[in-house]
Amino acid sequence: MTQMKPFLHVLAIATLGASAGLAKDSAPVGDDVIAAQRAALAQSTEGEGFGPQAPRDLGTLDGENARIFGAAPAAELMNLCNIHFHKNAEHKGGEFTTYAGNGNGKGVDTGFRYDGELSEAELAPLGRDVGGGKYGNLTPGDTIEVHYVHTTAQVTPGPTLGACLDESIGNPQLRVEAQVFVLVNDAEAADFVAFNAVEEVNGLYQAVGRPTDTGAPIEYSGSTTGPSYNTVGSPFQVTWSVRPEVLKVSITSVEAWLADNIFDEGDAHGVRNLVINPALISPIN
Repeated sequence: MTQMKPFLHVLAIATLGASAGLAKDSAPVGDDVIAAQRAALAQSTEGEGFGPQAPRDLGTLDGENARIFGAAPAAELMNLCNIHFHKNAEHKGGEFTTYAGNGNGKGVDTGFRYDGELSEAELAPLGRDVGGGKYGNLTPGDTIEVHYVHTTAQVTPGPTLGACLDESIGNPQLRVEAQVFVLVNDAEAADFVAFNAVEEVNGLYQAVGRPTDTGAPIEYSGSTTGPSYNTVGSPFQVTWSVRPEVLKVSITSVEAWLADNIFDEGDAHGVRNLVINPALISPIN
């Protein structure tokens, strides 16, 4: 059992929004940099047995990764262990297909944005920074992708992927329910704090307010995400469930959640490059 402790420490820092050590640099990079990162990812994973990766284009149904693992149970049958979010959607699909650009090549100012239109009032500046971190401040009109992480381990919700693991189970199943939101300057918009309320239900921790009416989820086999995996494969197996519709949420309620949550989340995580190599993605049925 004691041999598991170093392993769990590694997992604890390899969060589903892995971002350690990446300094913010707002200078955008060219297509050649992103292409070089994808080439490095292909080279570093070739023949190494990595499973399917995430994030991906949800409209691409074909994939050639042959590494198979069982789908995780429904979220209601698992423990919620972590909630965090990324600035811009990591996935492409549904109502979030507008490319934000290459960004700095380290997870800043990249990913996908809400495709819809917002009113001038919804986009009105807030007059202060929200969630300022290494991946940038949040402002009205920004898109975020929230990851509700679930595990089959017997755990209590907390910070990082480490909260999803326990020495009693060496290989818990992991599921991420993903929901994309767009931030608006409207106090009457949906309440982010309510969406992320955590309660124990039938002996399992659940995000009892998590949206479930934003379209039929697209489910696939993938991995952990975050820009630290732009050039190397993630070794973790995750069942993903991504809903296609975007919800408007009050930016001040996001600010309130960042100021007080059990996950020690104070800002947004960065975005991993979309994985497009057929050898690194699973088929979607």
